[in-house]
Formats: sequence, C-alpha cells, structure tokens
Amino acid sequence: MLKLIKKFLKGNNLDFKTLVQNGAVIVDVRNNAEFRSGHIKGALNIPVEQIRVKTADLKNMNKPIITCCKSGIRSGMAASILTSAGVEVYNGGPWNVLQGRI
Repeated sequence: MLKLIKKFLKGNNLDFKTLVQNGAVIVDVRNNAEFRSGHIKGALNIPVEQIRVKTADLKNMNKPIITCCKSGIRSGMAASILTSAGVEVYNGGPWNVLQGRI
C-alpha cells in the first residue's frame, strides 16, 4: 500500500513554482463543492470522474498540467490517465500543499 501511495505522490521534489511561471496549468480534480470551499487561484476544476472526457481539451492546450486534489490520490489517478494519453502532467498532490509551493 505504501508503494501505491508513493507512486501517486510522485513529483514532490519538482519545482512547481517554475512550472507555473512557465505556463503550466493547474487542474484541481476534486468535486465542485470541494473546489468552491477553497482552491488555488486560476486553477481549473475538472473532477477526476470527468478527466477522460476532457483529456483532448487539456492535451490541445499544449502546456504542462499539474493535477491536485485533497490528498494526492485523485490527482495521481488523473495524472496517470493524462500520462497515458500523452499529456505532460505532474501530480501536485494536495491543493493546499501545492499552493504553498507555487
């Protein structure tokens, strides 16, 4: 189980601030109510359940994507889906932690 969690949290040593400064898009994959309760300014809200249908739109942005959620698990799942589709994506983990890193 620990290996699985580490896999989903991969990317904790990345310089997310530089990624964002260079145009990366933050995608918060929590549900709409969670997003409304607090989020990173400028983040897109695409619940993880909708990632597959939005993959082409995200890929067409031609920008790196940083996913985030409450704990890092859903953002890891979304990152995996996007990676499989050929999107440059990084799991930012918990949104409030990511916010402190950018």
